Amino acid sequence: MSQVEQVERGYFGEFGGSFVPAELQNVLDILEEQFLKYKDEPEFNEEFQYYLKEYVGRQTPLYFAERLTNNAGGAKIYLKREDLNHTGSHKINNVIGQILLAKRMGAKRVIAETGAGQHGVATATACAMFGMDCIIYMGAEDTKRQALNVFRMELLGAKVVAVSKGQGRLKDAVDEAFADLVQNYENTFYLLGSAVGPHPFPTMVKHFQSVISKESRNQILEKEGRLPHAVVACIGGGSNAIGSFAEYIPDTEVRLIGVEPSRAATLTQGTAGLLHGFKCLVLQDEKGNPMPTYSIAAGLDYPGSGPEHSHLKTSGRAEYVAVTNEEVLEAFQALAKVEGIIPALESAHAVAYGMKLAATLNEEQSIIINISGRGDKDVEQVFEMLKK
Repeated sequence: MSQVEQVERGYFGEFGGSFVPAELQNVLDILEEQFLKYKDEPEFNEEFQYYLKEYVGRQTPLYFAERLTNNAGGAKIYLKREDLNHTGSHKINNVIGQILLAKRMGAKRVIAETGAGQHGVATATACAMFGMDCIIYMGAEDTKRQALNVFRMELLGAKVVAVSKGQGRLKDAVDEAFADLVQNYENTFYLLGSAVGPHPFPTMVKHFQSVISKESRNQILEKEGRLPHAVVACIGGGSNAIGSFAEYIPDTEVRLIGVEPSRAATLTQGTAGLLHGFKCLVLQDEKGNPMPTYSIAAGLDYPGSGPEHSHLKTSGRAEYVAVTNEEVLEAFQALAKVEGIIPALESAHAVAYGMKLAATLNEEQSIIINISGRGDKDVEQVFEMLKK
């Protein structure tokens, strides 16, 4: 591997950038060039919007959760229903955008990482639709926790590679995906699923996921006649959160709140460091090595976070809080029993904090909680946990 090259582009305050081997930087430079070429091109966006509407099923509802509101007391709780997308989560938004870019770049082989399996399922789905070879890297521990999604990916024609190195979780899957890209960059498109990694990945993912907040901002203005008091989203790497926050960042009266697991609390406990070729807040030891993390939600089990989230945290524009596994399980059950919606364990983090927040506000105020995915994949896991 050649010497690591530092690129000055793609910074959010002090965070971001690109710290990768020179040959990989050449690939990322081409990716950035193609992204910038196509992201505002009318034909590209017409095709992107076509698939979001006709295939994904957008726009997703902004649902007033009346019974959850009454149970919590206080502010009106609105749920942005990303769980209703085709494949069951927000991940498909970014996947459609990147797969259209891959098609224009002539890619035949697509690789991706996945934690809970939702990004893997979305990527496998898009590769099936466009006839591309698909390799998904997934931590060995996560393949056990999310066996149903592994089968879904294989059913869609993807090859799932179980990564047993390290903890066998999301960080290790990302490691292997980048190793693959370094080896096969001439014929491979890395469809990264979260707002992490070297530039231009965080910017690309935010661009394609911002559809969430573009819709919710218009929807809340139509329903309430004003902006919400707060937008709440779960956060690991940060793709659903940055998509939920994006259009509200200039609206400083709107609180932006990311909710992370108490045992993977990167943004509330991390320090600045390098991870996977970019600078962010990282849970690390004195030598700068990433520390082990754990979350009952595989998609949030990551020792770092997106560089823009790191900047939003340190600049004070956004708030980041942690909730316990017990609070998450309570919220998972509460939303199911009160509203008939079974959320992903990841999304249940946002629900757990959102209910507490609503109770501190008055009934004239409103908050939006992003339901980033549905909980079908987690039902068996939750059953086993509750049984114990």
